[in-house]
Amino acid sequence: MFTGLSAFPLTPLTNDSLDERSYVGLIERLRDARVDSITALGSTGSYAYLTHEERRRVAHLAVRHAGSVPVFVGVGALRTSHVLANVEAAEEAGASGVLLAPMTYQPLTEDDVFELFHTVTFHSSLPVIVYDNPATTHFTFHPGLYGRIAQLPGVASIKIPGSPNTMHLEERVREMRSLVPDHVTLGISGDANAAAGLSAGCDAWYSVIGGTLPGIAQRITHAAINGRPGEAASESERLAPLWQLFADFGGSLRVVAAIAEQLGLASTKSLPLPIQGLGPEQRARVAGVIEELGLGT
Repeated sequence: MFTGLSAFPLTPLTNDSLDERSYVGLIERLRDARVDSITALGSTGSYAYLTHEERRRVAHLAVRHAGSVPVFVGVGALRTSHVLANVEAAEEAGASGVLLAPMTYQPLTEDDVFELFHTVTFHSSLPVIVYDNPATTHFTFHPGLYGRIAQLPGVASIKIPGSPNTMHLEERVREMRSLVPDHVTLGISGDANAAAGLSAGCDAWYSVIGGTLPGIAQRITHAAINGRPGEAASESERLAPLWQLFADFGGSLRVVAAIAEQLGLASTKSLPLPIQGLGPEQRARVAGVIEELGLGT
């Protein structure tokens, strides 16, 4: 299950409450596109801003409407007891795995993070994706910690951050392969670098745009994993105006929300407050890129 394109949908809100209709529409869009998996409540799904009950509801909606597509559910929280409660809710919903990031307010040590993963794998039989996202968690995994965590029973995949340096990515993948068991897959994030990561040997793409624009993400994924790196790179390079929006507007979340809103997949102001989303001029740029790249279908 932990290979190919894993699509990370938004969790749209309306008036700061879960917009179930829009969320179901996004999940069904991914189901119909036949993505390899759906990751609900990833960073794109704003999991850190939602209550336990909202997260429980999102997990149930995702599994119910995903059809035969496996659903992974983000379970990260500041306290281990809250993480375990989220894992239990994911199990009850019928999730196929969980995505765990080491969230923090006080700085975490490597031992703190190892014990978090040890506790979760001890208490649950669901496969675990190790979510390395230093831009949001402010925790940086070191190679030795990857190796320790990968030995835990139940760890199925490790998501590594992307890099614009292709040679660095190739070295990183080789290093990771030497540290983790063969059954643990490696996933790439950072959408602009996904084609390079997949071509360098990553097994999966944990994808922001895949949650809203699955078609283009699938073309990149299929080309890369089927031995056509040039085609994957060309498809990714065509999206350079989109990657530039991510860079100019502080990351992918606000841009992807604006795209979903522009395409009628979510209502306006769909992000959790205090995140305001993009302003009118920025939204005009997003609309222009959608038209330029033909992303409206």
